[in-house]
Amino acid sequence: MDRIVITGGNRLRGQVRISGAKNSALPILASTILGDGECVVTNVPHVVDVVTMEKLLRIFGATVRHEDHCVVVRPETIHSTEAPYDLVKTMRASILTLGPLVARWGRATVSLPGGCAIGSRPVNLHLAGLAKLGAEISLEHGYITAKAKRLKGARIYCDTPTVTGTENLMMAASLAEGTTVLENAAKEPEVVDLANFLIKRGARIEGVGTDIVTIEGVPALRGGDHEVIPDRIEAGTYLAAGAMTGGDVTVTHCRSVDLEAVLMKLREAGAEIQAEKEWVRVMAPPRLKATNVRTLPYPGFPTDMQAQMVALMCLAEGTSVVTETVFESRFMHVEELRRMGADIRVEGNRVVVTGRSSLTGAPVMASDLRASAGLIIAGLAAKGITEVHRVYHLDRGYEQMEEKLRGLGAQVERRKGSAATTVAGGG
Repeated sequence: MDRIVITGGNRLRGQVRISGAKNSALPILASTILGDGECVVTNVPHVVDVVTMEKLLRIFGATVRHEDHCVVVRPETIHSTEAPYDLVKTMRASILTLGPLVARWGRATVSLPGGCAIGSRPVNLHLAGLAKLGAEISLEHGYITAKAKRLKGARIYCDTPTVTGTENLMMAASLAEGTTVLENAAKEPEVVDLANFLIKRGARIEGVGTDIVTIEGVPALRGGDHEVIPDRIEAGTYLAAGAMTGGDVTVTHCRSVDLEAVLMKLREAGAEIQAEKEWVRVMAPPRLKATNVRTLPYPGFPTDMQAQMVALMCLAEGTSVVTETVFESRFMHVEELRRMGADIRVEGNRVVVTGRSSLTGAPVMASDLRASAGLIIAGLAAKGITEVHRVYHLDRGYEQMEEKLRGLGAQVERRKGSAATTVAGGG
């Protein structure tokens, strides 16, 4: 099993190019099921989750070609509407094929999803919404089955603004008969990106990026071309790494407008920020300052940056409180940060961090995608050697992270196989 080995203490300096957003590419690829024409999607990150989605589309029978950062999908050859457990268990985003399959093909059978261990993240909102659109839903033997001759528009209120739920229902409603209104819809940039792709292909969607999204169903969608937006979480991760290592880092090919909540907290922590439309520069202060963070749906502080911010606060002067309101069970990185000398404790849905002057390298184990990133940036700032195990989580969402970090001056490498060092809490 691969591990990342970091010799900490180098100040990161330079520029790093941001890849396309994984959380945008996945629903966009799933949405190709809705039409008959060729779809050409560019700026697609080469990460494991994207590879998994491509495999899933091929299992359905679609023709998929991936060249560099471009994915070409022809869905006309689809002959199956079942997403098997062996693939779905590795990636929660597989649930995004449920709505498109039942809308386009009248039937879908999708295994209950897996993915990161960051809470239950139930799919009941997806299922309740599809049922309101007229789908007949059943759950048997770990699989969700949805059937409908043709979905019909409906008014759907989401109890919480779920990103994948909004995306799934928006895709399904694009081919439904009549008008669908999604209330309390998610407003994340990735939702807007998906909607823009659907509109290019003939969908009629209004209000995307607001609480209320209205979809007027059409009989069919055509093919289309689309460039995936930059990954705001990847950008935020490298900015946090620059700030934590006392560095000077510029992220390029990003959208600063999508990073406003993250940039505000970095400024509160004492970092100097320069931002233009497509780049952001962070210059670290002599010592970071404690700041409180509360994760919220967009445009609030993203839950996917929580682990990185917790790591950052481990070196900040003073006491910080980081509150997680989006997912339960998303503090499993805390015990690993303690192994590196962090003064940190969990109190319900928040962590209290008293900053130390330094951290020390240690063997640690990643529990999920963003925890991996948080542990890596902690290792970059720590004294000595840090080994991050279970980095298959990292590979799900970060493209060429070791290479990008080395380009900023980090001493980091990937090693194959098991290490001699024992990691507490499992292998």
